[in-house]
Amino acid sequence: MSNERLMIAVSPPVQVGGSLFTAEQLSAISKLMGPEQKTEMTPFKQLYIEVSVESEGIITDNLRSIGLEVNPAGFATKSLIACNFCRGAEDAGLDIAQKLNRAIAGILTPTPLKVGYAGCALGTSEPLLRDIGIVKMKEKFDIYVGGDPKGIKASLAELFLTGLTETEVTQTVLNIIDYYKVHAKGKEKFSKFLKRISLEELKGVALNL
Repeated sequence: MSNERLMIAVSPPVQVGGSLFTAEQLSAISKLMGPEQKTEMTPFKQLYIEVSVESEGIITDNLRSIGLEVNPAGFATKSLIACNFCRGAEDAGLDIAQKLNRAIAGILTPTPLKVGYAGCALGTSEPLLRDIGIVKMKEKFDIYVGGDPKGIKASLAELFLTGLTETEVTQTVLNIIDYYKVHAKGKEKFSKFLKRISLEELKGVALNL
Protein backbone atom coordinates (compact mmCIF):
# COMPACT_ATOMS: atom_id res chain seq x y z
CA MET A 1 0.00 0.00 0.00
CA SER A 2 1.40 3.41 -1.00
CA ASN A 3 2.07 6.04 1.66
CA GLU A 4 2.10 8.86 -0.89
CA ARG A 5 0.05 11.87 0.18
CA LEU A 6 -1.17 15.08 -1.39
CA MET A 7 -3.02 18.26 -0.50
CA ILE A 8 -6.58 18.96 -1.57
CA ALA A 9 -8.32 22.34 -1.32
CA VAL A 10 -11.75 22.21 0.30
CA SER A 11 -14.22 25.09 0.42
CA PRO A 12 -17.92 25.74 0.94
CA PRO A 13 -20.03 26.65 -2.10
CA VAL A 14 -20.55 30.21 -3.31
CA GLN A 15 -23.67 31.26 -1.42
CA VAL A 16 -25.55 34.05 0.29
CA GLY A 17 -23.83 34.79 3.58
CA GLY A 18 -20.28 34.03 2.44
CA SER A 19 -18.04 31.13 3.45
CA LEU A 20 -20.43 29.07 5.55
CA PHE A 21 -19.84 25.48 6.67
CA THR A 22 -22.54 23.23 8.08
CA ALA A 23 -21.97 21.03 11.14
CA GLU A 24 -22.10 17.96 8.89
CA GLN A 25 -19.41 19.40 6.64
CA LEU A 26 -17.09 20.31 9.53
CA SER A 27 -17.59 16.87 11.05
CA ALA A 28 -16.67 15.18 7.75
CA ILE A 29 -13.52 17.30 7.44
CA SER A 30 -12.44 16.55 11.01
CA LYS A 31 -12.79 12.77 10.43
CA LEU A 32 -10.24 13.01 7.60
CA MET A 33 -7.57 14.35 9.91
CA GLY A 34 -5.40 12.46 12.38
CA PRO A 35 -5.19 13.63 16.02
CA GLU A 36 -1.97 15.55 15.35
CA GLN A 37 -2.86 16.87 11.91
CA LYS A 38 -3.59 20.54 11.32
CA THR A 39 -5.35 22.23 8.42
CA GLU A 40 -4.58 25.60 6.87
CA MET A 41 -7.25 28.18 6.16
CA THR A 42 -5.80 30.02 3.18
CA PRO A 43 -6.33 33.71 2.31
CA PHE A 44 -8.51 32.54 -0.58
CA LYS A 45 -11.00 30.81 1.76
CA GLN A 46 -9.94 27.22 1.12
CA LEU A 47 -8.92 24.59 3.66
CA TYR A 48 -5.81 22.63 2.69
CA ILE A 49 -6.16 19.01 3.86
CA GLU A 50 -3.57 16.28 3.42
CA VAL A 51 -4.95 12.92 2.25
CA SER A 52 -3.49 9.73 0.83
CA VAL A 53 -3.26 9.50 -2.95
CA GLU A 54 -5.08 6.15 -2.92
CA SER A 55 -8.11 7.54 -1.09
CA GLU A 56 -8.30 10.90 -2.88
CA GLY A 57 -11.10 9.85 -5.22
CA ILE A 58 -13.36 8.44 -2.52
CA ILE A 59 -12.71 11.39 -0.19
CA THR A 60 -13.44 13.88 -2.97
CA ASP A 61 -16.73 12.16 -3.84
CA ASN A 62 -17.79 12.05 -0.17
CA LEU A 63 -17.03 15.72 0.42
CA ARG A 64 -18.80 16.81 -2.74
CA SER A 65 -21.85 14.71 -1.80
CA ILE A 66 -22.38 16.95 1.26
CA GLY A 67 -22.06 20.19 -0.71
CA LEU A 68 -18.36 20.97 -0.39
CA GLU A 69 -16.07 21.91 -3.25
CA VAL A 70 -12.79 20.05 -3.74
CA ASN A 71 -10.05 21.33 -6.03
CA PRO A 72 -6.31 20.93 -6.50
CA ALA A 73 -4.10 22.78 -4.03
CA GLY A 74 -1.15 24.81 -5.21
CA PHE A 75 -0.70 26.03 -8.78
CA ALA A 76 -4.30 26.30 -9.90
CA THR A 77 -7.14 28.78 -10.16
CA LYS A 78 -8.64 29.06 -6.70
CA SER A 79 -12.33 28.83 -5.90
CA LEU A 80 -14.10 32.10 -6.61
CA ILE A 81 -13.55 34.59 -3.78
CA ALA A 82 -17.05 36.03 -3.63
CA CYS A 83 -18.87 38.61 -1.54
CA ASN A 84 -21.65 37.76 0.93
CA PHE A 85 -24.41 38.81 -1.52
CA CYS A 86 -25.83 41.23 1.03
CA ARG A 87 -28.04 42.83 -1.64
CA GLY A 88 -29.77 39.52 -2.21
CA ALA A 89 -29.09 36.60 -4.51
CA GLU A 90 -30.81 38.06 -7.57
CA ASP A 91 -29.58 41.65 -7.35
CA ALA A 92 -26.00 40.62 -6.56
CA GLY A 93 -25.85 37.93 -9.24
CA LEU A 94 -25.45 34.76 -7.19
CA ASP A 95 -26.29 32.57 -10.19
CA ILE A 96 -23.60 34.07 -12.43
CA ALA A 97 -21.06 33.85 -9.58
CA GLN A 98 -21.83 30.15 -9.12
CA LYS A 99 -21.56 29.55 -12.86
CA LEU A 100 -18.24 31.38 -12.96
CA ASN A 101 -16.92 29.39 -10.01
CA ARG A 102 -17.83 26.06 -11.62
CA ALA A 103 -16.03 27.12 -14.79
CA ILE A 104 -12.75 28.43 -13.35
CA ALA A 105 -12.03 26.64 -10.05
CA GLY A 106 -9.22 24.09 -10.23
CA ILE A 107 -7.73 25.01 -13.62
CA LEU A 108 -3.98 24.28 -13.48
CA THR A 109 -2.02 27.51 -13.98
CA PRO A 110 1.65 28.63 -13.95
CA THR A 111 1.14 30.15 -10.47
CA PRO A 112 -1.87 30.17 -8.12
CA LEU A 113 -4.55 32.42 -9.64
CA LYS A 114 -7.14 34.25 -7.56
CA VAL A 115 -10.43 35.42 -9.04
CA GLY A 116 -12.74 37.68 -7.04
CA TYR A 117 -16.41 38.57 -7.47
CA ALA A 118 -18.45 41.40 -5.97
CA GLY A 119 -22.18 41.80 -6.48
CA CYS A 120 -22.05 45.60 -6.27
CA ALA A 121 -19.65 48.54 -6.21
CA LEU A 122 -19.09 48.16 -2.44
CA GLY A 123 -16.68 45.37 -3.35
CA THR A 124 -16.65 43.70 0.07
CA SER A 125 -14.81 40.68 -1.36
CA GLU A 126 -11.95 43.03 -2.37
CA PRO A 127 -11.98 42.10 -6.08
CA LEU A 128 -9.37 44.76 -6.90
CA LEU A 129 -6.84 42.83 -4.82
CA ARG A 130 -7.23 39.71 -6.97
CA ASP A 131 -5.53 38.65 -10.18
CA ILE A 132 -8.91 38.96 -11.90
CA GLY A 133 -11.84 40.80 -10.34
CA ILE A 134 -15.45 40.92 -11.48
CA VAL A 135 -17.83 43.59 -10.21
CA LYS A 136 -21.56 43.61 -10.99
CA MET A 137 -22.76 47.09 -11.87
CA LYS A 138 -26.56 46.99 -12.07
CA GLU A 139 -27.23 44.60 -14.99
CA LYS A 140 -23.68 44.66 -16.44
CA PHE A 141 -20.26 43.47 -15.27
CA ASP A 142 -16.82 45.09 -15.15
CA ILE A 143 -13.57 43.09 -15.16
CA TYR A 144 -10.38 44.24 -13.42
CA VAL A 145 -6.97 42.61 -13.81
CA GLY A 146 -3.59 42.63 -12.12
CA GLY A 147 -4.32 43.09 -8.43
CA ASP A 148 -1.44 42.10 -6.14
CA PRO A 149 -1.91 42.44 -2.36
CA LYS A 150 1.52 41.17 -1.33
CA GLY A 151 4.66 43.12 -0.43
CA ILE A 152 5.38 46.79 0.06
CA LYS A 153 4.59 47.39 -3.62
CA ALA A 154 1.06 46.03 -3.42
CA SER A 155 -1.17 47.27 -6.24
CA LEU A 156 -4.84 47.43 -7.15
CA ALA A 157 -6.21 45.80 -10.26
CA GLU A 158 -6.88 48.03 -13.27
CA LEU A 159 -10.20 48.33 -15.02
CA PHE A 160 -9.85 46.05 -18.04
CA LEU A 161 -13.29 45.64 -19.60
CA THR A 162 -16.61 47.23 -18.76
CA GLY A 163 -20.27 46.70 -19.56
CA LEU A 164 -20.15 42.93 -20.16
CA THR A 165 -23.34 40.88 -20.16
CA GLU A 166 -23.93 37.74 -18.10
CA THR A 167 -23.27 35.54 -21.10
CA GLU A 168 -19.94 37.26 -21.79
CA VAL A 169 -18.40 37.24 -18.30
CA THR A 170 -17.52 33.57 -17.83
CA GLN A 171 -16.11 33.04 -21.32
CA THR A 172 -14.09 36.25 -21.10
CA VAL A 173 -12.47 35.18 -17.84
CA LEU A 174 -11.75 31.72 -19.28
CA ASN A 175 -10.12 33.35 -22.32
CA ILE A 176 -7.87 35.42 -20.05
CA ILE A 177 -6.84 32.35 -18.04
CA ASP A 178 -6.16 30.31 -21.18
CA TYR A 179 -3.99 33.07 -22.66
CA TYR A 180 -2.03 33.34 -19.42
CA LYS A 181 -1.46 29.56 -19.34
CA VAL A 182 -0.10 29.51 -22.88
CA HIS A 183 2.03 32.69 -22.83
CA ALA A 184 3.38 32.93 -19.27
CA LYS A 185 7.13 32.40 -18.92
CA GLY A 186 7.66 29.54 -16.49
CA LYS A 187 6.18 30.36 -13.08
CA GLU A 188 5.48 33.98 -13.98
CA LYS A 189 2.99 35.70 -11.67
CA PHE A 190 -0.12 36.98 -13.38
CA SER A 191 0.59 40.60 -12.39
CA LYS A 192 4.09 40.42 -13.91
CA PHE A 193 2.69 38.69 -16.99
CA LEU A 194 0.31 41.62 -17.52
CA LYS A 195 3.15 44.14 -17.27
CA ARG A 196 5.13 42.26 -19.91
CA ILE A 197 2.43 41.82 -22.54
CA SER A 198 0.18 44.33 -24.27
CA LEU A 199 -3.16 44.76 -22.53
CA GLU A 200 -4.66 45.72 -25.87
CA GLU A 201 -3.58 42.35 -27.24
CA LEU A 202 -5.10 40.63 -24.20
CA LYS A 203 -8.35 42.53 -24.73
CA GLY A 204 -8.56 41.15 -28.24
CA VAL A 205 -8.14 37.62 -26.93
CA ALA A 206 -10.50 38.12 -23.99
CA LEU A 207 -13.31 39.37 -26.21
CA ASN A 208 -12.96 36.55 -28.73
CA LEU A 209 -16.25 35.02 -27.59
